[in-house]
Amino acid sequence: MIETRHDGMGRALLFDIDGTLADTDPLHLKAFNQVLGPHGHVFDHARFSLELQGFANVAIGERFLPHEAPERRAVILEEKEEVFRTLVAGQIAPLPGLMALLDRADGAGIPMVAVTNAPRLNAELLLSGLGITHRFKALVIGAELPHGKPHPLPYQEGLRFVGASPRASIAFEDSRTGVQSATAAGIPTVGIRTSLSHADLVGAGAVASASAFDDPTLLARLASAMAW
Repeated sequence: MIETRHDGMGRALLFDIDGTLADTDPLHLKAFNQVLGPHGHVFDHARFSLELQGFANVAIGERFLPHEAPERRAVILEEKEEVFRTLVAGQIAPLPGLMALLDRADGAGIPMVAVTNAPRLNAELLLSGLGITHRFKALVIGAELPHGKPHPLPYQEGLRFVGASPRASIAFEDSRTGVQSATAAGIPTVGIRTSLSHADLVGAGAVASASAFDDPTLLARLASAMAW
């Protein structure tokens, strides 16, 4: 159940980007295989969702490129991001119902924040490609903070930017690390089932899950929680 206690602070909607605003995970999987394949790592969807999805590149480099110097890891993983940006260009489509939800939140005066572990270039490319950069009061990049997801800090920063109460807000996430980050920050979190199942998302801490933003159950929950 999503609570709506305001604690003297405002409401907010906080969104992950990859796999939440747009279903980009298949392209990330392809890019990881292209770049990490020569290093002996091949990923299917199940392994991607467990070992790559939602993790920051520093953590991915430490795990899968342990014999490389940190500087070399960064170069290899930036190559992966360049491959991804090439693959995704011109293919960025919003999840069903996203634009209507953003319109509704804007109309109700509820601020929105994007919170991601993705590099800034990727995040800005996706928001721009969707035509929604102006919708967000802040863009929080986990790699630019002392701790990224699954630490709560990225979502705590998102709340701070807009002066919102965690219990009066809602986060949307598609990965285990993202759900863990948002819930650790005290935000009721809805899992978006682009890659993971309802059981996976709820197991990570989500209060509910939805197939997309046009899910009738999700819309009813939001109408109640946000009082719009």
